[in-house]
Amino acid sequence: MYVLIGGAGLVGLTLAQKLVELGHTVAVIDIDPNACRYVREQVGAMAFEGSAVSTEVLLEAGIRKADSLAAVLRNDALNLAMVTLAKHYGVSHILTRMRHPDFAQPLRLAGATHIISTIELGVSTMVNAIEYPQVESMMHFEQGQIEVLKLPIPNNCYVVGRSVAEIAQDSRFPTGSLIIGYQPHPQENLMIPNGSTVLEPGSTVLIVTKPGSLHQVIDFFEGCK
Repeated sequence: MYVLIGGAGLVGLTLAQKLVELGHTVAVIDIDPNACRYVREQVGAMAFEGSAVSTEVLLEAGIRKADSLAAVLRNDALNLAMVTLAKHYGVSHILTRMRHPDFAQPLRLAGATHIISTIELGVSTMVNAIEYPQVESMMHFEQGQIEVLKLPIPNNCYVVGRSVAEIAQDSRFPTGSLIIGYQPHPQENLMIPNGSTVLEPGSTVLIVTKPGSLHQVIDFFEGCK
């Protein structure tokens, strides 16, 4: 996949590095020559020096062939301009960072397919860490209608030694919740379990649930200590 990134700040550089590691072809646009040099020499991606909202630079960087574009420039107005140009040149998958919520609707109208609010994401992560310290990670989907959380299994929990199917049939396990991932040990990869997968002590589960059942899911596993 050919991915074009506007902005070689911390977010742009980190995104480019991750995408290169995943095997994608990445090009970064930035006005800073030193940042562009770093992209080429340290990240292993292509870099184009100039403005990411310049049609000449965008065309030189290959925007017409880009499968995805990420606008992570220093302010919302520049990101809005880049999103607009990306839509104009036919990019089908357009992501953008947003700082101020007033830009949400303009970015959508301009053609952004994914809008990531850095402030909202950061605050939400910190709130979750404060309110649910036992949860390793949590993600929200469909405007908060679905929650996915990663929970460790206490060694002395009564779910240890039981299968995923048995847990799903337990009357105390919240209705509508589902174990969708399982990591037997921290050193092992996350796997997709089936009904016969047996939970081991010290393992971790990935659970999808509704916001209203979040506390019940946590209590189900935490209450077994």
